[in-house]
Amino acid sequence: MTSKPALLFVCLGNICRSPLAEGAMRVAAKDAGLDMHIDSAGTGAWHVGNPPDSRAIATARGKGVDISGLQARQVDVADFTRFTHIFALDAQNLADLRQLAPTDATAELALLLDMVPGREGQAVADPYYGDESGFAVTWRDVSAAADALIARLSR
Repeated sequence: MTSKPALLFVCLGNICRSPLAEGAMRVAAKDAGLDMHIDSAGTGAWHVGNPPDSRAIATARGKGVDISGLQARQVDVADFTRFTHIFALDAQNLADLRQLAPTDATAELALLLDMVPGREGQAVADPYYGDESGFAVTWRDVSAAADALIARLSR
């Protein structure tokens, strides 16, 4: 297990919510001067190797964050010991992660919005089937979670 925090954000396809969470966390960690490993993945394999959804890229770019170079990947068994924390973006992905976790898993599994006071148990909305406005909502959620995580990890 790594000595510095290593965070993995997980949604279904790794092209909308989790890359936005990765981008928001990278910026928050940099702004806080924290050294950590940050990545994202999906529980499904449909988009492996693809860049994030163009609407996710545009939303992040509008906030000054470049996620265009990210490539979708699927969660693998090694992630459960490679990362200190694995955050699912909704309850179904958390359940899927718990099923995938090997017996020697060391990563703390949690729902991402459980880190945000008052948002416990809530999912980050999946903007995939909507328009650009949904991506702005998702960005607000993942940014709030990134700020909450920075506060928690800085303690």
